[in-house]
Amino acid sequence: MKEQFLMQGRYQRLMNQHFYEACTQLKTDDLLADRSAFFKSIIGTLNHMLLTDRIWLASFQGQKEEYDSLDQILYADFAELRLAREATDQAISEWLDGVSEEELAAGFHDRLKFPLWVAVTHFFNHQTHHRGQVSQMLSEAGVDYGATDMPFLPGVVDWSASA
Repeated sequence: MKEQFLMQGRYQRLMNQHFYEACTQLKTDDLLADRSAFFKSIIGTLNHMLLTDRIWLASFQGQKEEYDSLDQILYADFAELRLAREATDQAISEWLDGVSEEELAAGFHDRLKFPLWVAVTHFFNHQTHHRGQVSQMLSEAGVDYGATDMPFLPGVVDWSASA
């Protein structure tokens, strides 16, 4: 089970790098433009993804992330947002490296009565859901964000181990 989450962590980090790089092709006004998405703009959606990753990660670590609302703009400046995303992806990787199979199988929250692995599955699924929205907004803006198929991206899956 842990190996799956390590793979998803590598994938998420790589996709975040690809999508943030693709965003550099747009001007600030284009990143902030209301595109009728759940969180309005590309910046709004990227901020939501970052915030919710921080909320879930804090919860996984027995902590609490303070926030005002799920549509809160943590960073309006794209460069600052990108640096914060990279730091959060690093923190996710470090947490994944340290989590055990036993911890994944145990309950993680006194209010949410399911195993940690269920919450971690949701954590990655949520990111993928909103990355799909960002991909749509980038496509509409004429930006190519590259390949997104997990099994074919270098560094995500080590196929030599299963041969």
